[in-house]
Amino acid sequence: MTDAQETAAASSLRTTGGAPPDDGGSTASPVSGAPTPEPTSEPTPLLEPREGIPPVIADEASLAETIAAFAAGRGPVAVDAERASGYRYGQRAYLVQLRREGAGSALIDPVACPDLSELGAALSDAEWVLHAATQDLPCLREIGLVPTRLFDTELAGRLAGFPRVGLGAMVEGVLGFVLEKGHSAVDWSTRPLPEPWLRYAALDVELLVDLRDALEKELDRQGKLEWARQEFDAIASAPPPEPRKDPWRRTSGMHKVRRRRQLGVVRELWQTRDRIAQRRDVSPGKVLSDAAIVEAALALPAHVHALAALNGFGHRMGRRQLEQWQAAVDRAKGLSESQLPQPGQPVAGPPPPRAWADKDPAAAARLSAARAAVSALAEELAMPQENLIAPDTVRRVCWEPPVPLDAESVGGTLAGLGARPWQVEQVTPVLVAALSG
Repeated sequence: MTDAQETAAASSLRTTGGAPPDDGGSTASPVSGAPTPEPTSEPTPLLEPREGIPPVIADEASLAETIAAFAAGRGPVAVDAERASGYRYGQRAYLVQLRREGAGSALIDPVACPDLSELGAALSDAEWVLHAATQDLPCLREIGLVPTRLFDTELAGRLAGFPRVGLGAMVEGVLGFVLEKGHSAVDWSTRPLPEPWLRYAALDVELLVDLRDALEKELDRQGKLEWARQEFDAIASAPPPEPRKDPWRRTSGMHKVRRRRQLGVVRELWQTRDRIAQRRDVSPGKVLSDAAIVEAALALPAHVHALAALNGFGHRMGRRQLEQWQAAVDRAKGLSESQLPQPGQPVAGPPPPRAWADKDPAAAARLSAARAAVSALAEELAMPQENLIAPDTVRRVCWEPPVPLDAESVGGTLAGLGARPWQVEQVTPVLVAALSG
């Protein structure tokens, strides 16, 4: 029996999903033709892991036993990680959960066991099952866990046309079980971790392989299984992302900041905040809010008293803290014109679509036709447009169409921009027709 069957033998698994209640998780764009629910009994609450809450592995001896057990296990391995987003600096993992047939479940503390490369090597031949893999892979990579093959249950749900693709919604809609909620946004750097949190973490991988198996059947039924495999291979083989250029420009509220001197203040305050947050290992937002940074940039305060009067720099902030922020403002105010940042960011590729009508009306018409064609195809295939083809890819093809404008040149351009073979096959005919018209 599978884990799900053993957890509730009286409940039959549903291999198609519909529109389960909103669990606050990830959302796929609404599509028609999505799987519809079959008549079934009320969902079964999943309150405890099948073998109970496993002990947290926090020493080398226990880790070695776990590695041996999972290496001897069978089939895919469910993998999840918990971070402390909003509490700690960066996106490191503070708990890793695994489950595999023959090995059971394991909870590993990557703070106590920071190098899990031996575990990664032991699982190198296994397929890893993750939900929203691109969110967890960076922090897993940092501790030596890098899959060679994977199955992403969230992405599978998107390709299959499920309107709700959060883990809770998928488990309920596909398998008929209700997962415990409420601990996803807690501070996972807390030690020791409370038992309710550990229960929640273990349940996150309890049915992940069952969900994978049901989604594989659904994708196969829809003729999309090979498409999904290509997507999973692309995720597994993708290199780590390049560091973001000028990350300070992503400060919330930046659209209000227009003058170069004000941009310089945002940059100085952001960089100062980042150094402090990194040194203290806390979330930058806990050091100084984005709103306070923008407020100071717009006001350009002349002294500490003026700074203290601004929102975000109130009476709770000590004199020393105020002085460090005023020093950052003063550094920006003292920069020469040549040292100030330029407004906007250099954009590689086409301009923002809103500017196309003025810059190139013919390109704007091509983009409108292409978007309509892609939207219609996504509707027909019952999947979100962004999973059918990346919107940026469509923009680039429309801004500078290949010559000659035929299936071979358009398909080659799509492939060169990173489209997978299944995407090239599906999208090329509609783009050729739209661009030719």
